[in-house]
Amino acid sequence: MNTLSIWAIPLFILAVLAYGEYKGVKVYETFIQGAGTGLKTGFELLPYFLAIFGALAVFKTSGALNFFCRVAAPFANLLRIPEEILPLGLIKPLSGSGSIGFMADLIQKHGPDSPLGIMASIIAGGSETTFYVLSVYLGAAKITRPKHLVGMGLLGDLTAFFMAVLITRWFQIG
Repeated sequence: MNTLSIWAIPLFILAVLAYGEYKGVKVYETFIQGAGTGLKTGFELLPYFLAIFGALAVFKTSGALNFFCRVAAPFANLLRIPEEILPLGLIKPLSGSGSIGFMADLIQKHGPDSPLGIMASIIAGGSETTFYVLSVYLGAAKITRPKHLVGMGLLGDLTAFFMAVLITRWFQIG
C-alpha cells in the first residue's frame, strides 16, 4: 500500500498527459494557457480576499467579537450552549482559518474528546465560511446583488451550529 501511495500522483499525472496526447491535445500549451487564466483570476479576486480578511481583522481587534459573545452569553446559557464555543460560531461564517484557530485553542484547552472539543470540530467541519465564499465567488462572477444568499448562508451556519450542540448533547459525546 505504501508503494501505491508513493506512485499514485505521478502515475495519475502521467495518465493525464498520455490521454491528452492520445486525444491530440497540445498538453503543455493548454497547461500554460490555463495557468495564465488562473493567475489572472487570482489577481482579479485579490481585492475580495483583502476585503474579507480586513473585515475579519477589524471584527476581532475592535472588540466586536467579544461584545457579540457577551451579548449572546445569556441566551446561550438559557439554551445550555457553552460560552467558550460562541466565538467559533461567530467567526466560522467569516473565516475558515480563523475558526480552525479557535477550534485548535478549544481542543488544546479541553482535549479532543471533550464535549467542547467535539462540538468545535463539528462546527468547524459542518458549515461553510459564508461571507468568504460569497465575497470570492460572487466577486468572481461579478454578481453585485446577491438577494437572499447571505441570509440563507447564515441560516445554514446557524443550523450547523445548533446541530453541533444538539448532537454533542444528545449523544453525550465526550
